[in-house]
Amino acid sequence: MRITVVGMGHLGVVAASALARAGHHVTGVDVDRFRIEGLKQGKPALHEPGLEAWLEEGLGRGNLCFLDTEEFSGNLGEVALVATGTPASEGGEADLSQVLSALHWIRSLQPGNTAIVMKSTVPPGSGSAFAQRELRGLDVAYVSNPEFLREGRALQDWMHPDRIVVGADRCSQWAVAVVKKMYATIEAPYLVTDVTSAEMLKYASNAFLAARISFINEMAALCEEVGASIDAVSLGLAMDARTGQQIHPGIGYGGSCFPKDILALQYLAHAKGVQMDLLGSVASVNARQRMLPLARLRSRFPGGLAGVRVGVLGLAFKPGTSDIREAPAVDLIEALVQEGADVAAFDPQANHAARKKLPACVAFSGSPESAATGAQALALLTEWDEIVGADWAGIAGIMRTPRYVFDGRNALEPEVMAELGFDYAGVGRGRSDRLAKRTADLPGQFPTQLQSA
Repeated sequence: MRITVVGMGHLGVVAASALARAGHHVTGVDVDRFRIEGLKQGKPALHEPGLEAWLEEGLGRGNLCFLDTEEFSGNLGEVALVATGTPASEGGEADLSQVLSALHWIRSLQPGNTAIVMKSTVPPGSGSAFAQRELRGLDVAYVSNPEFLREGRALQDWMHPDRIVVGADRCSQWAVAVVKKMYATIEAPYLVTDVTSAEMLKYASNAFLAARISFINEMAALCEEVGASIDAVSLGLAMDARTGQQIHPGIGYGGSCFPKDILALQYLAHAKGVQMDLLGSVASVNARQRMLPLARLRSRFPGGLAGVRVGVLGLAFKPGTSDIREAPAVDLIEALVQEGADVAAFDPQANHAARKKLPACVAFSGSPESAATGAQALALLTEWDEIVGADWAGIAGIMRTPRYVFDGRNALEPEVMAELGFDYAGVGRGRSDRLAKRTADLPGQFPTQLQSA
């Protein structure tokens, strides 16, 4: 198949490279010439494990190319896949300007017999409006095909999805067959529904996952007060088939999806006169949780943080990506600087992006050990292997007292940290020694997939 992917952000680049790897002839298009030039050299803007290798394969075979919108001419192919961003506006509403620009560009090419496949996350009801406005009079079919990719695991999620959702109206059923042809190399169950239901499913999925994160974080807060172990609680919940896979507490969700999708869903509900109290609580809990590292540091240094050397380990909102959008580390560092702390930071992939956003006084380090040198406190905010597997015995020797470590992802073993001489604190662990072992006494079929909150 000949496919044009419009929008070369994280989603678009993954889609283009994956579809080329499946044997299709793919052209990736974007208005950003600088971004396109980087992709022509096989260099994506964001880090994603394995993505550069996929790009190299496609470029080498010659069935993957990248053009800016001014360079593109000719036929869009059987599929024009839209993968532009839909960030939140100041009021919380989804900003559809990039999507609309993509549709206007597609319209200018006068496509014929083409399936317009919407991968971008757009509010329920948007697709029907696009079909009546932007695509009216064209010989095309509009299909909603939401993505469910996780940054850091996007390639695996593309190749092994839990489901493929296709939303199409009755007059566009021929496009469903086109989409299935596009995914012919992928084995997954299909959910074929109408456009608006497919759009709603995407938002509902993200909202549900965000709710799980806020729930376990509230449980962790109560565990600390009553002396329970959130490790045991989360394990026990996961052993019940009704409650889903294990999810760990942490410092809240971030990234480019959950925060803006929760806002967009709240905005839509308000506009439609639907009261959704739970969504508001999910967002409120998350906002509070993101400030937990700062609260813990203030508590540990009651004399104030001015002059305190703090090492921040992890800047990306999760491991496996360089994305710092809505990353808790950014908020923490800005607050620490305002309170006069001396901040050093390390991330194996996000240092470059963070340097552009954070205050100039922040010292960026090339290793966890460098960020910890002379520090009185460390805040572990992203559970990269390079951080969790660092030489913690050596780190203990280069820190200054009190050697306080706030583990915002419960990624370290409390007993080990205490033996090494750290003043350790996790989330929902308190200072209890009644911590559940993560691998002992578990049934053989216990789920191994973990979610970090």
